[in-house]
Amino acid sequence: MGSKNKAKKTKEENKSKNIDSMDDLKAEDHMEQLQRLQEKDPEFYEFLKEHDKELLEFDEDSNEDVEIDEEEEETDLHNIEHLTRAAEKDLPSKNTITSTMVDSWCNAIQGNANLGAVRSLMRAFRTACHYGDDSGDDNTTKFSVMSSSVFNKIMLFVLTEMDGILRGLLRLPSSGGKKETIMDLMTSRPWKNYNNLVKSYLGNALHVLNQMTDTEMISFTLRKLRNSSVFLAAFPALLRKYIKVALHFWGTGGGALPIVSFLFLRDLCIRLGSDCLDDSIRGMYKGYVLNCQLVNATKLQHIQFLGNCFIELLRVDLPSSYQHAFTYIRQLAMILKEALSESTKKKEIFRKVYQWKYVNCLELWAGAICAYSSEGDLMPLAYPLSQIISGVARLVPSACYFPLRLRCVRMLNRIAASTGTFVPVSLLLLDMLEMKELHKPPTGGVGKAVDLRAVLKVSKTTLKTRAFQEACVFSVVEELTEHLSQWSYSVAFFELSFVPAVRLRNFCKSTKVDRFRREMRKLIHQINSNSEFTNKKRATVSFMPNDLEAASFLEDEKKSEASPLSQYAATLRQRAQQRNDTMMESSVLIGEKSSIFGNKMEDDVDDDDDSSHGKEARVFNSSWLPGRDSKINPNEEEKKVKTKKKKKQKEPQEQTALDEDVVEDFVLSSDEDEDGSISDPTDAEDVESEKRNRKMHIKRQKPPVDSLKKKRKFQEQKSKKRKRVNRA
Repeated sequence: MGSKNKAKKTKEENKSKNIDSMDDLKAEDHMEQLQRLQEKDPEFYEFLKEHDKELLEFDEDSNEDVEIDEEEEETDLHNIEHLTRAAEKDLPSKNTITSTMVDSWCNAIQGNANLGAVRSLMRAFRTACHYGDDSGDDNTTKFSVMSSSVFNKIMLFVLTEMDGILRGLLRLPSSGGKKETIMDLMTSRPWKNYNNLVKSYLGNALHVLNQMTDTEMISFTLRKLRNSSVFLAAFPALLRKYIKVALHFWGTGGGALPIVSFLFLRDLCIRLGSDCLDDSIRGMYKGYVLNCQLVNATKLQHIQFLGNCFIELLRVDLPSSYQHAFTYIRQLAMILKEALSESTKKKEIFRKVYQWKYVNCLELWAGAICAYSSEGDLMPLAYPLSQIISGVARLVPSACYFPLRLRCVRMLNRIAASTGTFVPVSLLLLDMLEMKELHKPPTGGVGKAVDLRAVLKVSKTTLKTRAFQEACVFSVVEELTEHLSQWSYSVAFFELSFVPAVRLRNFCKSTKVDRFRREMRKLIHQINSNSEFTNKKRATVSFMPNDLEAASFLEDEKKSEASPLSQYAATLRQRAQQRNDTMMESSVLIGEKSSIFGNKMEDDVDDDDDSSHGKEARVFNSSWLPGRDSKINPNEEEKKVKTKKKKKQKEPQEQTALDEDVVEDFVLSSDEDEDGSISDPTDAEDVESEKRNRKMHIKRQKPPVDSLKKKRKFQEQKSKKRKRVNRA
């Protein structure tokens, strides 16, 4: 019996030991589960800490004296399920990205460059860039939901810091780099480990660029991506897409977006070379042509800005740019050749030449040749382009296309001045003076001032106005003076100016307008005085006209601009500038700052790059989300405020409505010349209109007595209504 009792005791002791060992294993598993819960979901762990401390304060030693029943275990499991359901109701979903999570990732990255935090942040960046897509949230992704403040925080940190993080992981310099460095890097081990991060960053940023609508956000994003543009050498497909997006923003954007897009493209071309330059030149040329379809006075500055950007891009690689310039100038020559051929109908073909698109392309290449005349790469194209421009000017010798011919003459003068070659411009200008429309009396009256820079063709009624005739004659005098002043220091100036001086004297004899006659006599006097100036110096030299020493003739006087024609040309430029300023009602900037191409705009961009995070936070702190949320108008609150203001303004507007019944009529005063003196009309109609205009003055109508009585009655009725409402 004793042996049996001992055996039973040993069995019971073994069972108790097994139970204790099982309890110990359960306790250890439970503690491990709690630790994993604290790491994966800290918010749920804090929730359990507040509502069920006993579950978290689980002690391993307490299991020695506690017997666990199956019923108690079931009740504990039921309580845990109940708590988790309650937590799911109170807390956000498991895939929600919170502000604390983003802060923890950012601190881990900035502190010790934690790779796990970088990967988590890049997953969150992908979610932010694809948030609200039509395809819906992807269940395979770890994160799917976020608020607008979290979106702004992720975008701001990633766009600002990710370039430095990637360069640190890939062991690259903190800035710069070219295509060769990326090609060498692609064979290294760091690139194999982290190229997926680079591709994810660039691809998701491209996606969000296509979704954005706010110009400030797009400008900020492109400005930050500009530092990482060298990585696109490893991804040709992404490179083509980035070029396409940047070209679109450059041609159609507003504000600072065009200049930021251009700088992004220029950096790409400098760092990546021909892989990017050819596509960028073709795309920018196409964008320039699309913007030149229609031109007016307010669009000239924007077109000039686009042309300056294109010319600046050619500087990156002038030998490669020569190939593109030769191709496009040849296309212009083929179009002109088709228009000049006798087998075709000129009425249908010449319109391809006499349009804004064609003329602006000529001005673009003329500006490129003038900009790089000292380099020598584009100099061989100066002669064929001058021949094309001269052919365009002579294509249709009609007075209606007088403005177009003047534009061609200006281009030729610019090419001659920059290249130092002689271009026969005087014959084109003198032929304009012999048109019969300038010798007829202005039967169309005074007419409106015509801005010859903003039109290519004028109507027949405009041809008969005095304002158009004056603009034509003054423009011819200015361009002819500009042409002659370029060669006012030449040994052969007397021979060069002889024919123009004779034809100007003939115009003085044939015209009946005193204003034109006085203008021509001034120019003839300056030509004669300049001839005397050069002949005195020419009498003292001993070299022949074909000697090389003739090129240095009057070189010192040319530097000081001492010739009479140079001084007269400077005064005419000032007069033309004043006339153009008076035509422009206000200075127009296309897209606020986009048309400013110079130091001022570059300073603004540099200031933005060096700005603090406060300014950047304001850019991305507009509660904007891409996708579905972007369709909702973010300015709803502003609209509500405006509607409230309009309602408040209705009452005072009703009170001031009667005050506006008193109308002041202004009568135009007499027509005067630009210098302030009254013009001398030659026709009888002009004399009579001059007398009538001198008698007319500014008058004001006195308010009639009936209107004052009506106003008082209306105010009395309104005050009575208010008293009744107050009594009620």
